[in-house]
Amino acid sequence: MDKHRHDNRSDQWRRRTGARRSRARRWASVPLRLIAVTVTAAGALAAQTLLQHSDRLPEINLSNLLGPKPGPIVGVASVIDGDTIEIHGQRIRFNGIDAPESRQYCDDAKGFEYPCGRRSAEALDSFLAASRPVQCTFVDWDRYHRFVGDCRRADGASVEGWMVEHGQALDWPRYSHGAYAQQQAKAEAAKVGLWVGKFQAPWEWRAEHADGTAPSRQPLGIISRRLVVQSGYPCEPRRTCKQIGSCDEAQWYLQNCSWGGKLDRDGDGVACERLC
Repeated sequence: MDKHRHDNRSDQWRRRTGARRSRARRWASVPLRLIAVTVTAAGALAAQTLLQHSDRLPEINLSNLLGPKPGPIVGVASVIDGDTIEIHGQRIRFNGIDAPESRQYCDDAKGFEYPCGRRSAEALDSFLAASRPVQCTFVDWDRYHRFVGDCRRADGASVEGWMVEHGQALDWPRYSHGAYAQQQAKAEAAKVGLWVGKFQAPWEWRAEHADGTAPSRQPLGIISRRLVVQSGYPCEPRRTCKQIGSCDEAQWYLQNCSWGGKLDRDGDGVACERLC
């Protein structure tokens, strides 16, 4: 009986082994070209099926691949510029608005240049300080891996809406889809902030001054200190010669500041002639 079982098992093993070898010989006899064509056709059929049912597939984007969306960020903000803050080490870019860059100058009502980028950042700093903390709700990540969000003060006031309504930033239709158009129209009609004079849209200014660098990494206080140049004079508008204390100072502004030419009314190379 044991010998009969052993013989049956041996026969089964030989049949299975023979079948595997037979299949291997059949595959070996199939031309590689035919195999490649078959695989390609199967892939094309699968792709066509996916396209036909694409309306049932979930949308795939970078945010999905990076994992779940982060929750709101709450805390006391450090101002980077008029549209960027930092909370707990995370940079946050305001969604849908664009403020003048830190190095950007605009013209006031009398045609004198002033640092509108710094002015915007200072206005934001004062606004946020009046009701802390700030809460920002996630919208997207930008190319510098900044958290793009909608932000509100502790009292519920919209940071983006306030900045646009007070002329310290612009509605950015490319991302806002006109969400702050009414606030901007109100600021323009009232001639407040940027609207008091002439200015270039921040996105246009960046295009003309592109240097391939990432956004500024210095908070507002450090930016302000760095504007004091080597000579000790801050390169910011004094508006009139009455606000300048000496001939040397006036000449330095004339030679080193973008707005200095306004101090040389007759174009003879001498600034504030009553001082010189």
